Amino acid sequence: MSVPTHEDPVEQDGSAVTANKAPDPESGAPATPEKKPSRAGRNLPAALGVGFGLGISLILVLVFVPKVMIPIVAVAMAIATWEVTQRLREADVQVPRIPLLVGGQAMIWLAWPYGTTGTLGAFAATVLVTMTWRLFDHGLHATPKNYLRDTAVAVFVAAWIPLLASFATLLVLEDDGGKRVLTFMIGVVCSDVGGYAAGVLFGKHPMVPAISPKKSWEGFAGSLLFTIVGEVLTVTFLLGASSWIGVVLGVGLVIVATLGDLLESQFKRDLGIKDMGTLLPGHGGIMDRLDSLLPSAFVSWAVFSALI
Repeated sequence: MSVPTHEDPVEQDGSAVTANKAPDPESGAPATPEKKPSRAGRNLPAALGVGFGLGISLILVLVFVPKVMIPIVAVAMAIATWEVTQRLREADVQVPRIPLLVGGQAMIWLAWPYGTTGTLGAFAATVLVTMTWRLFDHGLHATPKNYLRDTAVAVFVAAWIPLLASFATLLVLEDDGGKRVLTFMIGVVCSDVGGYAAGVLFGKHPMVPAISPKKSWEGFAGSLLFTIVGEVLTVTFLLGASSWIGVVLGVGLVIVATLGDLLESQFKRDLGIKDMGTLLPGHGGIMDRLDSLLPSAFVSWAVFSALI
């Protein structure tokens, strides 16, 4: 369930993109205008089609067979981890891929029988194995290069992707787990849609132009409005809880969804890439659609655990 982009259309220098070429020097007539790029910055029809298809599929799973979300999350996290580690290796950051892939699966699957204890235990084991693996990955007699950098990035990836995703598993294991996951996913979609719509219509003041030039304060306000309304409705009617919990959840989701988007934007900026992958037409890779969902899963788990 996602929309093509949740970055708002504000150019880095605040100016509009020119649509016309210079006059043809031979004929003196204006050249054919360039095709103005989509304000979303992507293939909008493809992005909408993929997003709609994914959204409907997830809704059906969450309504009829919610525990099927566990293998879906596991597969998605494996692909996302592969994408990120591949991009890092292309930038000569040698993160240990096998421990991250195996440890990520352990974090997600051990949440089923052992809850948070299983997830956190698997995370600690993944960190330990990753540190050791990188120490000896070139043999016992080779001196590791960039050891601190590579292990620090590997721990970051383990926390960023599978650890945060495991909280979606913890959510779905509750008696009304399908509804809880659906509630937080609707909130993230509302944040995306509200931010995009408000940014297109009113976006003039960039929020953090050094990291994400297209994200505006007007878009952030739109995200808040849409998400609070969406979460009040879903928390009230889907979960049968007090509407004020929806307000708390809505505010929390907008904050972490925005931060998650900014985090991935800076990650890609550091690596000099546009997308993490190419698996989803109009979206990029799996990880490009998870940047807001991952921290939102944790915040939703925390709010539901504390207040419901």
